[in-house]
Amino acid sequence: MPAESPTRRTVLRTAAAGAAATGFAGTALAEPTGRTLVGLQPGSDASVATTQAESVHRELDFGDIGRVVAGTFSDNAISALQNNPNVRYVEKEGRMHALAQDVPYGIDIVEADVAHDNGETGAGADIAIVDTGIDQDHPDLQANLGNGADFTGTGSWDDDNGHGTHCAGIANADDNTEGVVGVSTEATLHAAKVLDSGGGGNFSDIAAGVEWVANQGYDVASLSLGGSTGSSALEDACQYATNNGVLVVAAAGNDGECSDCVSYPAAYDTVMAVSATDSNDDIASFSSTGPEIDIAAPGAGVYSTYNDGGYTSLDGTSMACPHVAGAGGQLMANGYSNTDARQQLTNTADDICRCSDDAGAGRLNVAAALGLQSPSNCSGTTECQNDSGGGGGCFITTATAGEGPTLDSLRRFRDESMAATPVGRGMVGLYYRISPPIADTLERHPESLTTRATRKIVDVCASLSDRQDETDSPVESASLGVTLTALYMVGITVGASGHFGIRMREQLDRTE
Repeated sequence: MPAESPTRRTVLRTAAAGAAATGFAGTALAEPTGRTLVGLQPGSDASVATTQAESVHRELDFGDIGRVVAGTFSDNAISALQNNPNVRYVEKEGRMHALAQDVPYGIDIVEADVAHDNGETGAGADIAIVDTGIDQDHPDLQANLGNGADFTGTGSWDDDNGHGTHCAGIANADDNTEGVVGVSTEATLHAAKVLDSGGGGNFSDIAAGVEWVANQGYDVASLSLGGSTGSSALEDACQYATNNGVLVVAAAGNDGECSDCVSYPAAYDTVMAVSATDSNDDIASFSSTGPEIDIAAPGAGVYSTYNDGGYTSLDGTSMACPHVAGAGGQLMANGYSNTDARQQLTNTADDICRCSDDAGAGRLNVAAALGLQSPSNCSGTTECQNDSGGGGGCFITTATAGEGPTLDSLRRFRDESMAATPVGRGMVGLYYRISPPIADTLERHPESLTTRATRKIVDVCASLSDRQDETDSPVESASLGVTLTALYMVGITVGASGHFGIRMREQLDRTE
């Protein structure tokens, strides 16, 4: 812990509680536990499974969805259950792990401070941290603590790891002029302790924690945990919670750089999946991505509360998830339902010009979600850069062709073709990094030779993209994709070369 007392906007770099201490690296495999999960049909009594069990670890009741019994069963019992019409599924119990690592950062990029300045604190909302518990004595969390329940067998929901406490501070640390401040500041925090001191938890224990959140009538469930394989029991629990008005938010996973690799439970339709960004609004290198991503939030080295009243910086989609959970609490404190809150968060996210598989609808903007400002973009399209990223104006396509069919055609090529391969995503990433200053120059010199040439290339690319979209021939589609990719790079090269030439002339003019 540094000697100075950090303020709510200070980013401190600490090396405490890193990956070596917590053992959180990447997305955990579904480690076997020796138990079996038996999902029963709606209306079936738990005795269908419990009478066959050698031992019962846990019984779950998801109402109209059905019951789940977790326990140990003989091979003969499992075979009989698999053929029982009252049984929906029989699956092996596994474990999931918290998703975090150790690198520094802060959280105010989501404009939560604007919400606080306008009196939005999340007061009245209930946010459940489904994790390793919460440090009940932490000075930044005590004022906001509600209830807790332990599902790991330790008998206490107090945090014996630190991960849950870190997530709790991001979502809802008290604005008490010291330490850190959360996205919400006056919501009530609840702890469902489903992960043990090593950061791991059984499927059935996690499902039980989610069931508990739903049965308590809480507003938001924040799950900064995941695994590479899913569980029908946990999927049932997430469906049950959603049906009962809970906004379920989960970390996408730390398997980046990868595509189509979102962890479970984030990959479930009923769950809001969150990828991680860094301080430059780039997708964090560790973040899992895929079509299930709903939204992105800061996750690179976020500074927050930690065990024993301390503070540290951690890095992971685990840190991105509670940003969104805290924002969900803000909205639900204002009367939003869980489904409306989910839609509002995505509708008002800042367009950071990343493919939807990387950032979903964009990066979280708490103030915009609360109607305090408009989402950051320069022309209402996904081809433009927000002001916080530097570089000012719109990207090359918008600068040369404006809004309309041409922009839509190229966006389709970007999202459906370029983003389909690692090489393509790398090229798109290059475009986003170098495009803003080039676009500024082209906008200031609309009739320059460079702008006219770039506009012609953009128009040709849009026409080829339309042809690719219309063709039913895989061979023709692939051929057009290759041509488009080549022209894509030519357009960037022409624009960049002209930009440097124009900037050089402008510099010379100023020195004369």
